[in-house]
Amino acid sequence: MVVNYPVNESLTPTKGSAGASRSSCQWDVIPIEWVICPGGFHVFRPLAAGNSRTGFATYHSECGPDSCGPLAECTSTPVGGCVCVSGYEIPPKHLPVDGSYGCVDIDECVKTSDTCGPDSICTNLNGTYNCTCLPGFNNTNSADKLGTTPSCEDIDECFEYPCGEGDCKNIPASFECDCHVGYQLGPAAAPPCQDIDECFNSTVCGPRSNCTNVPGKHICQCEPGYIATDPSTAPDEDNTCEDADECVEDVTICGPEAVCNNTIGAHFCTCNHGYRLDLSDMIASSENPCNDIDECSETVDLCGTKTVCTNAPGTFDCSCPDGYYPSTGVIWEPGVTFCQSLQHILDAIEPPEGQTKERAFLGNIAQQLKDNAGVILSEATVKNGFSASMEVSGANSKSPKAVTSDGDADTGSVILDISEGLVSSLVEPSQNGTNKTLQTAVVDLSIQTFSLGCSNGESNVLSVKGISMEVNLEALAQDNNGSAAAAVLTLRDMERLLIPRFLQTKNQTEMNSDIITAFLPKTKHSNFSQPVNFTIQHKKKSEAGLVTCVYWAGKDQTAAKVDASGGEEAEASRWSVKGCWVAYSDENYTICSCSHLSTFALILQIGDPPPEDPFLEWLNRVCVTIGLFFFALAIVTFLLCSWNAKINNTARLHLCISLASSHFLMLWMDRYVDNKVACKVMAGVLHFLILASFSWMLLEALQLFLLVRRLSKVQVIQRDGLPTPVLYLIGYGAPFVILGVSAAVFSDGYGATDSQACWLSTERSFNWALTGPVVALLGMNLVLFCATLVCLRPTLASMKSDVSQSKDTRFNHTLFSPSVCHYINWNYSIQRGCSNVVGPEGAPCP
Repeated sequence: MVVNYPVNESLTPTKGSAGASRSSCQWDVIPIEWVICPGGFHVFRPLAAGNSRTGFATYHSECGPDSCGPLAECTSTPVGGCVCVSGYEIPPKHLPVDGSYGCVDIDECVKTSDTCGPDSICTNLNGTYNCTCLPGFNNTNSADKLGTTPSCEDIDECFEYPCGEGDCKNIPASFECDCHVGYQLGPAAAPPCQDIDECFNSTVCGPRSNCTNVPGKHICQCEPGYIATDPSTAPDEDNTCEDADECVEDVTICGPEAVCNNTIGAHFCTCNHGYRLDLSDMIASSENPCNDIDECSETVDLCGTKTVCTNAPGTFDCSCPDGYYPSTGVIWEPGVTFCQSLQHILDAIEPPEGQTKERAFLGNIAQQLKDNAGVILSEATVKNGFSASMEVSGANSKSPKAVTSDGDADTGSVILDISEGLVSSLVEPSQNGTNKTLQTAVVDLSIQTFSLGCSNGESNVLSVKGISMEVNLEALAQDNNGSAAAAVLTLRDMERLLIPRFLQTKNQTEMNSDIITAFLPKTKHSNFSQPVNFTIQHKKKSEAGLVTCVYWAGKDQTAAKVDASGGEEAEASRWSVKGCWVAYSDENYTICSCSHLSTFALILQIGDPPPEDPFLEWLNRVCVTIGLFFFALAIVTFLLCSWNAKINNTARLHLCISLASSHFLMLWMDRYVDNKVACKVMAGVLHFLILASFSWMLLEALQLFLLVRRLSKVQVIQRDGLPTPVLYLIGYGAPFVILGVSAAVFSDGYGATDSQACWLSTERSFNWALTGPVVALLGMNLVLFCATLVCLRPTLASMKSDVSQSKDTRFNHTLFSPSVCHYINWNYSIQRGCSNVVGPEGAPCP
């Protein structure tokens, strides 16, 4: 029941009829709209307007389900009345309505400060509230219920490295990042530390440079063609980029044989004269180098007719072929020089009185080389100079005026001067620490240059044709502005000019090595700090005799000597042993040590041969004469005796003639040693006769074999052996062919030998022109001999059987079996100077 009571300024509660107690509601004199009285009574301002302080009080005398309305409940306390459920209250200035108590939600988060505790957030809910920890904090309470106070603990975010490229510092509910150099904090970035792009809209690298951003830093590089003022540090605004001289920075930037030209920020390359690029649309470099132009193959007759064009790096060289020489000498003048035959040049020379044209020609070459001591000549020109000099000197036996066996010391000395000049012209001052070789049919040359700073402290070794020279070029370079050069060479047939007899000795001499010339081209030198060693191979084993190391002392190299009258005269050019000695020697080679450089050789000194015994010479001639007599008797017998027409005695006759002729020439083979032409002819004829003798001996063996084969086959002998024309063709034709081929290959092989006889030379193994055919003929003779024995074997066996059954003992001496003779027509049998019928070789037939 709701009872409304008028309310004055003071109201004393009274008990109603139901016995409900009342309580007084007091309020101050300040006008209010309503108050809440204890026991759930409400006093509120009347609805009427005005300042009346009269109100109404409402109470509940009975509690029912809907007595208080929503969110309120009726209490049965002595006072009784309505109360709000937990979490709700009647808000101030609330105006209840009939049937509703008017409870509203209590905002605990506002009503009570620090409701949830520190580091937390309070969230109001209907009838309650919820507490959650602030971001960055974690609730450590195991139970998290509404209306409970949490225990919030700060989370350490740095544990998971949230900053990236920076150092993390934990703070309550968050963290702070200290970014590394090159990084900065980015707004809403993850991770917070982000790379700084220093290159963006910046001149940090300075002008003419490229900036490249990388994580945490940047890289500055100068643009191609530029370099930093201080190359040791990267460019920046202070260390600016300047033009780089690529030609100085990298001397190989254009590749070999090219010239580099620097420009601002770049460079360009041009090929040297005589070179060009294969890929012309690309700049020259090590990948696209300048290659040599072969002018000789691109231009026909570039040097002229009858010339030799030799391509060289960057240029070409003109020279003359063998047998020709430039019209201007060793200095080739383009457009002026042409090649002339040596004979034409010699014919045009007018030599000084007492001098030959050949000697004048060689003197002109030597003088031209001296006048042009610093000139650099091509290898082709040097080769032609050596070839022409040796051909004109007469050292080559093919030369029209070959030197005699007495040698030519003067010409030899001039050749050595020419050799030194030609070799010096091959040495360029810029060639240091290089080796150069030159090999032709005339010369074998080795040159070695040296410069200080490129040595391992060892001696330098030069080698030609099995001859080696060991010299210390480092010591020489110290006295020659830091560079030195050495050369060693051999000239073919030089021993024909500088013969061993030029050594002043009573012993018999023999050249036992090639002549070697060693000198120091374009090198100033004094005495050697240590000897120069030469290892020289022997031409033949020196089992007997004294091996001597000698050098050639020319007229300008020897001292003057005082004669008996007290005057002085110049020594002639000769071999000398002064300053050279044998360091080691065996049967194969000798090591010579010399205190100077010159022309060297090994001369084998052999003791004087025993004096000729007149009796032995007389006995030799008597024996040969007797032999010739019997040869003549055999020849006359074969010619004058009456023979059967079927007997071919040609082989026996000409065998005797060849042997008699060769023996006769042997008596005179040492009489024409000084006459070169006669000696060559005699040696050739003797070669022919000896070959013919062995040829006729082979034909006689062939005749015998054919005869035995016919008899063994019981054939009628109509003719003894081969026809006569065939015999002549083989007997004299084969030796003549061998003689012609030998003379064509090496005509100098015929003539005077070291043993002072007109015979075949051992040079170039020419003696095999006789030894080879003789061995072959003897081998064929041996084969025919064995074949003849094989053919005779059945005949001899049959003869033995017949003899054992015959009573006539005269058959013991027959050469052929009786059975053979029975089948021979005796009208055509061989007559051997007797009237009775006999078998072959005079054996009687039964």
